[in-house]
Amino acid sequence: MQSFSETLLAWYDANGRDLPWRRTRDPYAIWLSEIILQQTRIAQGRAYWERFLQAFPDVQSLAAAEEDEVLRLWQGLGYYSRARNLLTAARQIVALGRFPDTLEEIRALKGVGDYTAAAIASFAFDIPAAVVDGNVYRVLARYFGIPTPVGSTAAKKEFTALAQSLIPKDRPGDFNQAMMDFGATCCTPAALACLLCPLARDCVALATGQVDRLPVREKGTAVVERRFDYVYVRCAGRTAIRRRGPGDIWQGLWEPLVCDQGLPGGVQLLKKGVKHQLTHRTLIVDFYLWEPGTEPTLPEGYVWIEEAELDRYAKPRLFELLLESLP
Repeated sequence: MQSFSETLLAWYDANGRDLPWRRTRDPYAIWLSEIILQQTRIAQGRAYWERFLQAFPDVQSLAAAEEDEVLRLWQGLGYYSRARNLLTAARQIVALGRFPDTLEEIRALKGVGDYTAAAIASFAFDIPAAVVDGNVYRVLARYFGIPTPVGSTAAKKEFTALAQSLIPKDRPGDFNQAMMDFGATCCTPAALACLLCPLARDCVALATGQVDRLPVREKGTAVVERRFDYVYVRCAGRTAIRRRGPGDIWQGLWEPLVCDQGLPGGVQLLKKGVKHQLTHRTLIVDFYLWEPGTEPTLPEGYVWIEEAELDRYAKPRLFELLLESLP
């Protein structure tokens, strides 16, 4: 009888997804893919991965880039701290003189957590380090009938230890890829493929009727609603923008005038009540256009630039929506 790992690898050999970063052992390309895919679907992330490799074919070229250049290339992916961490980590690697090749060294890179470190280590260097993400939690919780709520510290320790005990020393990277693919395409949240599942015979959740109840999840973080007004100032072919500071959303990105305490006279409403969803925030924004005859005095931090130069500045998606609505 095949073990869990043997069955899973046999399934992967026949059904694994063909992804470009799986066709290389270059740690730089693998690291780049993992950072992009931390909060991004594969369908969207693939184009960004290709774009980054074209712009920065090696870690040295990325390390030498300006932050604005990296943020512009990242534009549209969200979670912009990943882009800033990417640049910091590239400079760490260049300072080290090589790409780190131990789990501890990889984990020390900015923006690399336990999951990403294990993924890079196993994919690039065949280090037997198990990855644990939502797909892995789901597969293991169902197959072994584990009721520990995922998201808890106890669950992380329990599931990581279990995954580590299952990882084969001769194919650690393939095993990690198999776990992720299996959870993404077979053992899905909706659990529609149980009858075709190669692990069905020994799956505790299926045998006990708990497929739709496992894994157990803790209560999520409440979503906070924020409202504000965006005003695009247009004066003699110029506009005013500011770079967002630390400690809030979109750190380091550029935005138009934000009016928190009343709008200036003569503004034109472009869009009202635009909803923009972030992970734990719902933004509700009104978009305005203001075309004063002379450049007004604006709050501290705003700079005037030529409208034609806006593409040079990295912007949040919400600002892009405002630009799309301009007459």
